Amino acid sequence: MTQMCDEWNVSIRRACRVLEFDTSTYHYKSRRRDQAGIEARIEEICATRVRYGYRCVHVLLKREGWDINVKRT
Repeated sequence: MTQMCDEWNVSIRRACRVLEFDTSTYHYKSRRRDQAGIEARIEEICATRVRYGYRCVHVLLKREGWDINVKRT
């Protein structure tokens, strides 16, 4: 998009309007944190403690210091 704006010498708003592309989509920045570490830890817990449900896994993660919501578990 920025390359088109430079080539055509137009603003981002105008380029988005011509391409029928929403400007909020262009400016979107994801705020999601990287979850690879916590997912790996959950898999380790589930592999070693097969009978544990999500509630027990959540308690173990909280005890280890992970800041995690139950819905993520």
